[in-house]
Amino acid sequence: MNQLPKIIKTNSSVNQTMTVQVMDEYGDMMEKEIACEHPLTVYLNWVEIVTLMTLGERPSALVLGYLKNQGFIEDIDAIESLIIDWETNSAAVITRENTDGLEKKLDKKTVTSGCGQGTMFGNVMKKLEGVQLPQPRIRQSKLYGLLEALTHHNETYKAAGAVHGCAVCKDTAILSFVEDVGRHNAVDTLAGEMWLEGEQGADKIFYTTGRLTSEMVIKVAQMGIPVLLSRSGATQMGYELAQKLGITMIARAKGHRFQVYNGVENLVLDIKGETASESLEDANKPAHKGDTDQLQTSHQQQGEK
Repeated sequence: MNQLPKIIKTNSSVNQTMTVQVMDEYGDMMEKEIACEHPLTVYLNWVEIVTLMTLGERPSALVLGYLKNQGFIEDIDAIESLIIDWETNSAAVITRENTDGLEKKLDKKTVTSGCGQGTMFGNVMKKLEGVQLPQPRIRQSKLYGLLEALTHHNETYKAAGAVHGCAVCKDTAILSFVEDVGRHNAVDTLAGEMWLEGEQGADKIFYTTGRLTSEMVIKVAQMGIPVLLSRSGATQMGYELAQKLGITMIARAKGHRFQVYNGVENLVLDIKGETASESLEDANKPAHKGDTDQLQTSHQQQGEK
């Protein structure tokens, strides 16, 4: 059983949006919501690691996910305490053992395409060598059902814009959804939640509103999630890493459109030729025993035509 860290927050929360006065193209004044950015400086055993610009929705999970994904801490049991202090905009993490070689790791970093803030420390890819992710089948109807469910989230984006959203999903259910000013923050927050709760990623789908970059693919692989879904496009390195790591990559996914960049063999086209409304009805139908075999056979037959 994991020995979870003691988490202390000096302030319960910070504002994620604020109201401002703006003028439109007709000269009319109106109130609009804008997203807030709060600096949060992370310290690991009194060594400053990074300052994250965040909405501040789930700071504890963000900090833990960041440290895990960057390879600073491998085991949740190693963390003794985490203190979030919004009065000083700081997060202090204390471990039960020394973090030797911390300064050396900080010297070895790669700035990624994560909206200007993305950085990968150390040889993260080396730790992913030999990773074998499962190859789950994905029904097209279930994918449409999930995309429909996702439209009911993005509350901060709908109110203020200027944020990215990420979600951990299973079938058509959204298990956890988070928004932040950068997609890297959102994915780190979800990684931190899964780490704290001991959740496994083998049967999950990861959704993001952002681009499918190398950083995004790496972090999803670290979470053990085999399917990556986005309404945006993919980059060359993100695509190549998805191939190398065996991640099913689905981009440009919105409404009833999508493009499978990697893992084409894992998608079961079970509603080809039906209308969009019928596809949503089918997505909500419970799966019956033998469905998977029948759908796979249908998929193979379509490929032979």
